[in-house]
Amino acid sequence: MKNRTFIITLLISATIFFSCKQENNPPVKKEYHFSETINVDGRQRTYVLNLPPNYYESSGFSLVVALHGGGGSGTQFENSSKLTEKANATGFIVVYPDGTGVIKTWNAGTCCGSAVTNNVNDVHFISSLIDQLTTRYKINPKKVYATGHSNGGMMCYRLACELPNKIAAIAPNASTMVVTQPCNPARPVPILHMHSKLDQHVVYTGGYGNGVSGVYCPPLDSVFNVWSINNNCVNPSQVTISNNSYTLTKWLNCSNNADINFYLTNDGGHGWPGGLPGSANGDIPSTAINANDLLWSFFQQYQLPSLSY
Repeated sequence: MKNRTFIITLLISATIFFSCKQENNPPVKKEYHFSETINVDGRQRTYVLNLPPNYYESSGFSLVVALHGGGGSGTQFENSSKLTEKANATGFIVVYPDGTGVIKTWNAGTCCGSAVTNNVNDVHFISSLIDQLTTRYKINPKKVYATGHSNGGMMCYRLACELPNKIAAIAPNASTMVVTQPCNPARPVPILHMHSKLDQHVVYTGGYGNGVSGVYCPPLDSVFNVWSINNNCVNPSQVTISNNSYTLTKWLNCSNNADINFYLTNDGGHGWPGGLPGSANGDIPSTAINANDLLWSFFQQYQLPSLSY
């Protein structure tokens, strides 16, 4: 009887002990904002990743790759663009990679800086980053998009040319296309381009501008001509909105509905529309449009086809 009582007492004590131990274990912390690294081509590359508040309760998220301008950084672009606020409000993942060099730049072709001088393969970096993120996180690989400002926007165009199997659509701002090889993507790529008439760094009519890059920027007319051919757009460009704030020009009836939208604002300068100045001496951005609202509305219309290239 004593042995039986002893065993029952021991079992009760063990139950209480393990129950208390389990209750004292802290819950697994849900993290939403990371600074990470990835090694590509012998270089340790860095990036900032933001997961939306509903990440752990849902799946199949879109990924937006957001590329900073020359001389900026992922963290700087996150702050000035306010894109994370949009991502958290609407539920997509956004990554802010860093370019290379002391003054961080992207090798978009002829621009910019040490990334071009050192022939950094930023296409391979972004491709590897997308592979890593789609493997680690609950991302729909058909819904990966790229946006960027200035040199980052130029990089978007290069990605559209060389990585159309992983980038569903692009939304460059205050930029142009400066690729050094013919742009012949394996599929049409939808484009949303935003620019200011007052931008003196990357002038929309073409030229050298007054930025520090010192490179020639092709006029946007020539860029859109290339892409209207690439996307097999049947209709010529047509102005669909023209008011005191901005003009919207569209190329429609393109293959796979890969249309081209061009917003040209009358205000602002070399800045992210609806955001903050990119630096202490940066231009005041346009308030005629909101880049984050436009790009997210545009991206949601597209995803990669099932075919692989």
